[in-house]
Amino acid sequence: MTQTEIQDKEKNIKIMTGNHAAAYAYMQSRVGVVSAYPITPQSPVVEKISEYIRDGKLKAQFLLVESEHSAAAACCAASATGSRVGTATSAHGLMLMYEMLPWAAGTRLPIVINLATRSCGAPWSIWDDHSDFIAARDVGWIQFMCEDNQEIYDTNFQAFKIAEDPRVYIPTIVAYDGYLLSHTLMPVQLENQEDIDDFLPPLNHHINLSDISQVKGVGPVTTPNIIKREEGTAPGYFEFRYALQKALENSIDVIKEVHDEYAAKFGRSYGNGLFKTYKTEDADTIIFAMGSVSAQVRTVIEKLRDEGLKIGLVTLRLFRPFPVKYLREFLKNKKNIVVFDRAIGYGYEGVLCYELKAALYGVKDPPFIKGFIVGLGGRDVKGDHIIEGVHRAFDLSDKGEITSETEYYGLKLDELDFLD
Repeated sequence: MTQTEIQDKEKNIKIMTGNHAAAYAYMQSRVGVVSAYPITPQSPVVEKISEYIRDGKLKAQFLLVESEHSAAAACCAASATGSRVGTATSAHGLMLMYEMLPWAAGTRLPIVINLATRSCGAPWSIWDDHSDFIAARDVGWIQFMCEDNQEIYDTNFQAFKIAEDPRVYIPTIVAYDGYLLSHTLMPVQLENQEDIDDFLPPLNHHINLSDISQVKGVGPVTTPNIIKREEGTAPGYFEFRYALQKALENSIDVIKEVHDEYAAKFGRSYGNGLFKTYKTEDADTIIFAMGSVSAQVRTVIEKLRDEGLKIGLVTLRLFRPFPVKYLREFLKNKKNIVVFDRAIGYGYEGVLCYELKAALYGVKDPPFIKGFIVGLGGRDVKGDHIIEGVHRAFDLSDKGEITSETEYYGLKLDELDFLD
């Protein structure tokens, strides 16, 4: 049974995978250029987009290249001509694009990448965790993580509008868990094209190399210091990097504004646009997670509350820029925070855990924070893992034991013969 056969025509609801939700959003965003190379588990995104182009549903150029590096380079070139540009990738595909990611950010090209998250080798794995998503955190891109297929669809429109805002001009990643969302069928409320067009107007780019009457340079070599000329001064590398940092910081206001506009127009809200909350009104303990881990947490919140715990969930939606001010304000009076990461900050602990600790540094009477690693390489994140982690955190908190020791749930060292 296909996504077209299962649909509520009156409400325009279709059952579709996360990959196809992303592709449908690209089509309705009227993307002008897509350059891509296939990689599991994102391949159905660009396959579906190519079908839309073939069938005349999307007027766009599809560039099939020999690698993800070339795909990212082509996206940068196409964006510099003033086109709305997007692609999709996963894991080592994103890593092969890595050289081009800071170029896109530094040149302020509003490209959108859909990332079906996947673990990174070695050893080789095609299953899900957040390793690839985390690896892109320091290249200057805005990064969203989605929790279900509806959020994938909705976030793509917001991502293009945010990236293309003249106050921002920063490329953006829209991520979602490989297989758990990329290949899972869910109902998705689709919007009318005219309403999407009203929300997302055509791109008015600050760069447009399609005008060949003027010679322009994009991403030229710069120097350590400001260069003074008769016609004006040219920034040095330091000033360019500072400008990107300030744009990322200031983009939080735009992200909230665009989210609120989308929510008002289409009736779907994702918290404050930066993070979502669940059962937090009376909670003194918070579970902090993102993506598929948050989805699993929701299944056990009631069970933990039946134990008498005042506990809720904060799901991080915006990973970069990290919404420090808003998290500090929301979490400042909480007693305990239990963090579940689906990636390791190698040599330290879970990335979400130490990022949150840094964000809350200096808060008066800060909450006790304890982090755990779960679900690497596609291993199931079970409700029991969440419950055991919460109990472990409470035990440490009660004893006053503050520790950064990396701890794991779902790890099965006792089943390995070579460790005997």
